[in-house]
Amino acid sequence: MHGFANPARFLRIARWLTPLLLVSGLLIAGAALAYGLLLAPADRLMGDTVRIMYIHVPAAWLGMGGWTTIAIASLVELVWRHPLASIAARAAAVPGAVFTAICLVTGSIWGRPTWGTWWVWDGRLTSMLVLLLLYFAYIALAGAAQKDMAAGTGGSRVTAIFGLLGAVNVPIINRSVVWWNSLHQPPSITMGQSAIDPAFLWPLLAATLGFSLLFGGVVLARMRALLADIQAEARLRRKAVSAEIGAEFRADQGADILSVSSDRL
Repeated sequence: MHGFANPARFLRIARWLTPLLLVSGLLIAGAALAYGLLLAPADRLMGDTVRIMYIHVPAAWLGMGGWTTIAIASLVELVWRHPLASIAARAAAVPGAVFTAICLVTGSIWGRPTWGTWWVWDGRLTSMLVLLLLYFAYIALAGAAQKDMAAGTGGSRVTAIFGLLGAVNVPIINRSVVWWNSLHQPPSITMGQSAIDPAFLWPLLAATLGFSLLFGGVVLARMRALLADIQAEARLRRKAVSAEIGAEFRADQGADILSVSSDRL
């Protein structure tokens, strides 16, 4: 793991891996969505409204996956002091929040014809809303710790601890439809089995794979951008310190010259 701790080595790998993930993700997700929205059959009970699951389910998966990435990176930062861990956590926060918001919006659109209402305060929907609020809080904390990252300290420990504590909500989201009576349907895909017909399952899995590749590509692109910002800010600080030292040196020289001149007089 520490073999990728060197930012230069990471950037060399990310430079070719980022476009590979983005392009392959776009192709796979685009093909899956085209099939799911245009060619897949309508559901016997929900009709064509079932097609929104090809966006809703991957978005829900990546909303939880984004925070799982934050939690793992936060643990690595706290335990192993990996220099890129906090950057990876920050990079995953924004796309994770975006996918969580997409999940909530598409879920409301899906719920209106299915449940007869846009929103219900049940376990699954409420815990996903809490996840979005956690993302907003994490992004704010990470922004406040930006100066620490620029100084090379790996970011604030408070941000990493918050990333770990927020992970408690992920299993709550996953098990909410089992623990509480809910309008939301129970899990359709569990370990080793699925209640979804193959005509819906395969394009759904392809869409999830495509969006996951896109998520990975966006995270890598954001990591590269964050590293570039940190390096640029570090260079500016070094120049500012050099300029300040130079000004003090010139001031001291000027004071010495005045002192010598006054002694001669």
